[in-house]
Amino acid sequence: MPKIVVLPHQELCPDGAVLEANSGETVLDVALRNGIEIEHACEKSCACTTCHVIVREGFDSLEESDELEDDMLDKAWGLEPESRLGCQAKVADEDLVVEIPRYTVNMVSENH
Repeated sequence: MPKIVVLPHQELCPDGAVLEANSGETVLDVALRNGIEIEHACEKSCACTTCHVIVREGFDSLEESDELEDDMLDKAWGLEPESRLGCQAKVADEDLVVEIPRYTVNMVSENH
């Protein structure tokens, strides 16, 4: 069973976390299931950038992003080559190390 290591985030996960994931689950769903409340203003429909994450390790194990995700990512704060939308990045069979950016383009927390 692959694991997702979430690096410490000041507000969402101050101590970091190691989460068990199932292959085929999205990074966002795994985080939410484990109490890490990553924003997802569009309800996981790939229509915003609030679930933007940076995959620090294991990026190559993910399926390639599609054109819609790439277009959304262009609007993300702090975009990096290893950036993905958490709602679209599906865990494969390798462990991932994920960083949640400090900011999103969302001005107000949706409190899902």
